[in-house]
Amino acid sequence: PMGSERMEMRKRQMSTTQETPGAAPAQHSTGNRGSNACCFCWCCCCSCSCLTVRNQDEERARRTSHELQAEGIPNCEESPAPTLEEVNAWAQSFDKLMLTPAGRNAFREFLRTEFSEENMLFWMACEELKQESNKSVIEEKARLIYEDYISILSPKEVSLDSRVREVINRNMLEPSQHTFDDAQLQIYTLMHRDSYPRFMNSAIYKDLLRSLSEKSIEA
Repeated sequence: PMGSERMEMRKRQMSTTQETPGAAPAQHSTGNRGSNACCFCWCCCCSCSCLTVRNQDEERARRTSHELQAEGIPNCEESPAPTLEEVNAWAQSFDKLMLTPAGRNAFREFLRTEFSEENMLFWMACEELKQESNKSVIEEKARLIYEDYISILSPKEVSLDSRVREVINRNMLEPSQHTFDDAQLQIYTLMHRDSYPRFMNSAIYKDLLRSLSEKSIEA
């Protein structure tokens, strides 16, 4: 499935990122040495351009590997703790899981472990866009959604087929609340078919269910 391939790609990306930083300085220092005067470097044998490129690459690597975990957490929706009845209902259908903030937060926590939290973030951003009525706000939010989740340059790019991307590019000529409807449906379906079954078998869900069951028995 498309989601499984993307998860594997992210795992390989993480592995590559962890191996890269040690080798990066040597690669850049050889190619850029002496290209500029050295004004801020530790020693005169390293050029400023070399240091700048190296720092940019290291920063990009850190953001790619940690962005979803570190930056996604503060954006969790506020919600009361789920009840045992709610958590049991999540197993009945994906729609019921996605219906409440508590369900979406638990699912996001699982997606974060699979490096695919951007799917939920994109879906939520589309839902937020649909609530807007101000034209200038709609255009700005649509632009941000495109840059964050559609652009191939973004580390949070979601997996969409070429047909849907073409639709989005046409819609972006005159953005509206429904610019990303086709893409949102495709990502929703992807999460339903690919990630949801694994979530139901995950330690995150089972531990939560067990904890609430034990509290229910004690009460």
